[in-house]
This record gives sequence, structure tokens and C-alpha cells, in this order.
Amino acid sequence: MNARRWTAGLLAAVTTVALVGCSSQSREDACGTNSEGVIECAPDERSAAPKISGELLTGGSHDVAKDRGQVVVVNFWGSWCNPCRAEADDLETTYQATKGSGVTFLGVNIQDSRDKAIAFEERFGVTYPSLFDPPSRVALALDIPPNTIPATIVLDRDGRIAAVIRAAVRQEGLQPIVERIAAEQPAPNGSR
Repeated sequence: MNARRWTAGLLAAVTTVALVGCSSQSREDACGTNSEGVIECAPDERSAAPKISGELLTGGSHDVAKDRGQVVVVNFWGSWCNPCRAEADDLETTYQATKGSGVTFLGVNIQDSRDKAIAFEERFGVTYPSLFDPPSRVALALDIPPNTIPATIVLDRDGRIAAVIRAAVRQEGLQPIVERIAAEQPAPNGSR
């Protein structure tokens, strides 16, 4: 009898948690999603990104907070990911085309070995830095489950999430988004 009560209580708790999770407003609900599945948030709908920092793939460390004032494109990838290979040239080309406009890129390598990740960057000529995050802590903090990569998040100059792309990107889709966000002016004192 006690086992039944315990199971019933556990089931009730799980159901409650699931319903609360479903009823909270997601980024997709708060912001617009275009026909390609890109989620873009208007400046007044944007939320601050969580801390994005860690060890760089090539050594040293990086904290996106030091990039405040720039648009930051954060791409989640793995050397084992075929769509990540397909988008590598488009990301690098977009980086080269926009870096003079106050835009910086940061890769976040997940669930990978350092040697394979470095070989990937060398093979595809990736020149922007990448965090080495095998346990996917940064991805999970940004609500990017490891099984949904590649994924790209664009932060505005105030460090807020302006766009989320949960698929491989192409230059012709990514660059206009990045340029549009780069054309925005940061809020006075970094608050809107």
C-alpha cells in the first residue's frame, strides 16, 4: 500500500512539474519565428544571455562579457556533426564579411575530443575562437540540447539574445540577420 501511495505521489509531482513547464512562456512564444524557423526577438522582447565563458579550444579562456558593445554570434558545433561541416564555410564567410561592423564570432565545441575539434577548425579554415565544452554546459545554459546542434545564437550589443537558429546556417540566411542586429544602436548604459 505504501508503494502505491508513493508512486501516486511521484506521478502527481511529475505531472505538476510538466504542466508548469508547458505553461511557461518560451522564447518561441515571446518572439517571432520566420518561415525558416529562425527565432528573432524585437529589442524590447530580448532577455539577457546567461554567462558564456570557458576554456578556449587552443588554450586560455574567454568570457563573452568582455565583448559587450559588439554583436556576438555564438555557434554550437562538433567535429562529428555532418551539418556542422556543411555550415563551417558559411560561418567563416559571414564572420569575415561582418567583423568590421562590430561583430565577433565564438564557436562552442561540444561532446568532442580536443584533437578532433582542432583538426576540424584547421580543415575548414575557422579563424574565430571556440570554447572547448565537452559536457555541453554552455549549450544547456542557453537551452540548446546537445542533440539539436548545430545551433547559432546572435547576441545584440547589450548581451541579449536577439536571434536563435536551431539548424545549420547558410551565409545568405545568417548574414542579413547579423547585419540587421549590428545596425541597431546599443541602449544607453546597456539597458533597454
